[in-house]
Amino acid sequence: MQEIIRQLEEKRNRAYLGGGQKRIDAQHSKGKLTARERVELLLDPDSFEEWDLFKEHRCTDFGMAEEKNLIPGDGVVTGYGTINGRLVFVFSQDFTVHGGSLSAAHAEKICKIMDKAVQVGAPVIGLNDSGGARIQEGVDSLAGYAEVFQRNVEASGVVPQISMIMGPCAGGAVYSPAMTDFIFMVKDSSYMFVTGPDVVKTVTHETVTAEELGGAITHSTKSGVADLAFENDVEALLQLRRFMDFLPGSNREKPPVRPTADQPDRIEMSLDTLIPDNANKPYDMKELILKVVDEGEFFEVQPGYAGNIIVGFARMEGATVGVVANQPMVLAGCLDIASSIKAARFVRFCDAFNIPILTFVDVPGFLPGTAQEYGGIIKHGAKLLYAYAECTVPKITVITRKAYGGAYDVMSSKHLKGDVNFAWPTAEIAVMGPKGAVEIIFRTDIGDSEKIAARTEEYRQKFANPFVAGHRGFIDDVIMPHSTRKRICRSLAMLKDKKLERPVRKHGNIPL
Repeated sequence: MQEIIRQLEEKRNRAYLGGGQKRIDAQHSKGKLTARERVELLLDPDSFEEWDLFKEHRCTDFGMAEEKNLIPGDGVVTGYGTINGRLVFVFSQDFTVHGGSLSAAHAEKICKIMDKAVQVGAPVIGLNDSGGARIQEGVDSLAGYAEVFQRNVEASGVVPQISMIMGPCAGGAVYSPAMTDFIFMVKDSSYMFVTGPDVVKTVTHETVTAEELGGAITHSTKSGVADLAFENDVEALLQLRRFMDFLPGSNREKPPVRPTADQPDRIEMSLDTLIPDNANKPYDMKELILKVVDEGEFFEVQPGYAGNIIVGFARMEGATVGVVANQPMVLAGCLDIASSIKAARFVRFCDAFNIPILTFVDVPGFLPGTAQEYGGIIKHGAKLLYAYAECTVPKITVITRKAYGGAYDVMSSKHLKGDVNFAWPTAEIAVMGPKGAVEIIFRTDIGDSEKIAARTEEYRQKFANPFVAGHRGFIDDVIMPHSTRKRICRSLAMLKDKKLERPVRKHGNIPL
């Protein structure tokens, strides 16, 4: 018995040491935490229950059967614990063990916690730091990746899946994160690319650094692959704890509720002067969001990408809501390819996990131009239309200023089964702006500036207000800006038990 206990402690200590002190020191020298340090910082103290600590790979080729290459745990720490008392499953890849590369055994460990997370209804968090498939294992490692991919798909829409990229991830290592719900990265130490800089140079003769090719800034501002980029491991993990507070454990739960002292009937008089008198002058939609939601707390997602639309999580009366809003400060709030995809993905996530959607609308239309048309704005814009139309969670819409053309329809209009649709007195709901409309309707009078001015004013009086839409029942009420929070909170309370049944089908065919 004593001998077994001694062996147990020896194996446990070897597993805890990972690839050895020298490699741990190398990890620290790059400003990175080890796999175990990351788990410890992410989860509540003493809540982590580790699984498969003693699991080892089964490869015998290329010297892998040697004692020094048989490290218990095989390069990934897996198990479950709590974040602010709520259950989560986590895997943390250990770059000190074979570069965090994925073997068949490594994949089996990840698959085991993913299967259990789906069964019990808890989020899966992946702390990714891997060089990709373990080359020595050949097709076995590729099969391992495919097993993980399959589980990503099966868990999609069932439990939230979050990927935190904390080191280099290449090849197969990027496809599992790509299928998760949110991807976060760490600046200057995390990378994602299908092929690295050396392969790119060989094949395309382009010279590019790892940071330029797939760094956190690249993916959070240019490609849109990453949702947020953090300064270092510590900030990333602490912000991830905050982020998880907004999400339910699974699609079987309603969003979490946190007590708040912020009263639901709070009046915000400053909103009455938010909209400039000049219709062409922008304003910051984030100011409206921060003044309406609980305690001014808003967790924005993808703030550096497609800035003409804002998406993120907030709370109303303590309960999580998803916020989608046009941003007049960027491209006048027009919808384009990037913003349509960004918002559509976010809306579908909220719908999958029972999170009500609050939409603030100030949109002059879709962005015109050959670049957009050649890029497929018709199909990409339809993704957002499809997402809102398919969505069955409570949907509340507030039109603040402009809602023109097809973009009015797309942004959670009453016609897409919006539950409660409000407009501010400043709202203009029409096919297009008064000047453009008049120049088309009365093109024969274009040379007569007085006639055009009179017609423009006539159009403005007729359509550039919320009342025509109100007459048709497309707007439920025209509200004063200062009462926006109160009216939204009342609407959400009314909708808390909403049920909307859809026809039975395998799945729809979203315009990908």
